[in-house]
Amino acid sequence: MHLIAVLLTSGAPLITDPTWIFFVVLFIILFAPLLFRKLHIPHVIGLIIAGILIGQYGFNLLERDSSFQLFGQVGIYYIMFLAGLELDMGSVEHYGRRGFQFGVITFVIPFILGFLAGKYILGYGVLTSLMLACIFSSHTLVSYPIVGRYGMTRHRVVVISIVATAVATFAALLSLALVVGSLKPDSTIFTWILFSIKCILYGSFVVLAYPRLGRWFLRRYDDNVMQYIFIMALVFLSAALADLVGLEGLLGAFLSGLILNRLIPRTSPLMSRVEFVGNALFIPYFMIGVGMLIDVRILVSDAHTLWVVTVIVITGMFTKWLAAWLMNRFHKYSHDGMNLMFGLTSAHAAGALAIVMIGTDPDVNLMDSAILNGTVMLIFFSCIISSFATSHGARKLALSDTSFEENRGSYHGKCLVTYSQADTVGVMTQFAILIRNPYIPDSLMGLSVAYDDVRGEGDHRQGKAFLEKAQNIAASADVNMTTMSRVSTNIASGILHTMRECDCGEVIVCLTDRETGMPKSSLGTVIDNVIAGSHREVMALRCIVPVGTLRRVIIAVPQKAEYEVGFYKWLEHVCRVGEQLDCHLEFHAHPDTLPYIQGYMRQKHAFLRTEYHEMSLWTQLTSLSNHMDKDDMIIAVTARSGFISYQSSFDSLPLQLYRYFSHTSVMILYPDQWGDPLETVSVFAPSGTVVTRQPHTIGSWFRELFLSDKNR
Repeated sequence: MHLIAVLLTSGAPLITDPTWIFFVVLFIILFAPLLFRKLHIPHVIGLIIAGILIGQYGFNLLERDSSFQLFGQVGIYYIMFLAGLELDMGSVEHYGRRGFQFGVITFVIPFILGFLAGKYILGYGVLTSLMLACIFSSHTLVSYPIVGRYGMTRHRVVVISIVATAVATFAALLSLALVVGSLKPDSTIFTWILFSIKCILYGSFVVLAYPRLGRWFLRRYDDNVMQYIFIMALVFLSAALADLVGLEGLLGAFLSGLILNRLIPRTSPLMSRVEFVGNALFIPYFMIGVGMLIDVRILVSDAHTLWVVTVIVITGMFTKWLAAWLMNRFHKYSHDGMNLMFGLTSAHAAGALAIVMIGTDPDVNLMDSAILNGTVMLIFFSCIISSFATSHGARKLALSDTSFEENRGSYHGKCLVTYSQADTVGVMTQFAILIRNPYIPDSLMGLSVAYDDVRGEGDHRQGKAFLEKAQNIAASADVNMTTMSRVSTNIASGILHTMRECDCGEVIVCLTDRETGMPKSSLGTVIDNVIAGSHREVMALRCIVPVGTLRRVIIAVPQKAEYEVGFYKWLEHVCRVGEQLDCHLEFHAHPDTLPYIQGYMRQKHAFLRTEYHEMSLWTQLTSLSNHMDKDDMIIAVTARSGFISYQSSFDSLPLQLYRYFSHTSVMILYPDQWGDPLETVSVFAPSGTVVTRQPHTIGSWFRELFLSDKNR
């Protein structure tokens, strides 16, 4: 007890050595979540409480030095950047209006009631009350990492809350700039015109330049470290420019996340590195630093300070709850949805700190120490309440909004990737990560096949190197890839045997350049034999740019494709690409086929950005090349000979793609074409009608009749 008393009364912190300071912080980051998890307390609260205990108002173990200020600033920028980066832009387009509506509500109500509380309950002046209103109306996504742990980042309530955060924070900081600007004696109308021009120029630069810079760099350099540093440089450049024009760096970080969203697939190695570094170090550092600012002793200090603290805390929490309640009343969300909205939009941290620091600055001098203490306590209580509300709401919604079948996904077997060229290992692995079924354990498999002779020894060693590189790429994306290196007298036979032995539902092969004298219908001897020897889905891929930089995927679908057994399987694969890359999906199909595609998209993937165009004749395929560039990919859905969607014009498809689409990425897709052709199923037809699959051709009847299970 004597030691504790000494620690509490001592002016100097106990630990000052930088090495020990960093060790203590890492120790807290490691063990605080483990301890509080056993107590069923969100880890965010554990980090804040740990910061209270080690700070100058606790046991005074550490000083909140420049490292906490630096890492804490990086941490809050990281939170805002990740919030923008992980947004599903399709959902934003769908729920953007509601998000804007909630943003207005969660800004206006706290602003008005906060101003009235400051003016008439606490007795402050107009300008001070306006700054208090800015604190109440702003909020920070402190509890956003909790949402990610429950896999709810794309839920409509979360998307609405994030859009509302951007709207409310921008409005609060703009109001702050107006209040502070009014104190300047030389402030004129031209000052505000100049401010508006700077904001427009800043926004235009980020929106127009960042996508081009990002695509150029990510295509040119594939080094993991360089890509990460480049992305972080863009984030902090955006934050710094936002500060420079008079906005807050939080908005700059959030905006950079929105702009870079489509360049960083959610299952990519780069995304895994960005999330790992932030969640492992910078975000916990910020949480601990917030805790070190909190002095719980002010709760028992003088009556005036206690009164100010009480009013600020109650007003700050009640107004945010009222905004969430009103939004719930307007749109009839569930009670758990309201809790999640309140949890995400009720935490006051970085924005409140920035505003109160400006208000207590000697040049402004609109806020006293009582408001400072009240704001700090608002941060403390709001972070705790926000974490509990977010955790409770996210957990309940995660359990109620998804069924077992939705979580498990449809079973398609493993995705097999064959490697034969060193320069295609990266893009083929990344594409396979996009389309694999994430709900199947060990859903990704790499294969290298070499000839079983003397000339194949070198190829066998090289194949192992390809597989090792592919495994590293998959591991950096937190995806487990099993590999197999085998020898065979025939490459295609080795691939086919592996598909049967390992129950592979689809295979991705490399689409190589055409050789002189190759028949117009041939994709190469190996690919031709794989297609002929298997009825599983085969994807022949040639990607000339990194997968993450694709902006549009054009899917050419032949007439009667909806009658093939694998129709919805390949359509789901295409949708996974659209979801992960957040790119446009543009379907070109026969008028009779388009309704099936549109029905499936409405039922399963309503938030994807899609366009639909009629293509009555398959010969119109070549005309699409005039509207494509490097950022695009064309997926030509074809069929094996003898099946119902097969057309004689498919024979020249390999040559046509080589001639007309050499400047863009290409995939030739052969869907699953096995199973009972008489199978009758309900499909996603327009207006809810039920359509029955029709029989295949006469050749298909005999093939299905005499085909053994082994050959299937």
